[in-house]
Amino acid sequence: MPVTADTDEQIRLRVHATSPDRSVFTEPDNSDGWIATDLTVDVQR
Repeated sequence: MPVTADTDEQIRLRVHATSPDRSVFTEPDNSDGWIATDLTVDVQR
């Protein structure tokens, strides 16, 4: 799970597939903040 740059606090996100071509990212307990995108990519480490 990712952490913030300033602390070791974990960032909790959820992803919802609203259609085959669209993803929406939300934070638990934050119904006002969300990000929608038509393009997501896998991160390689």
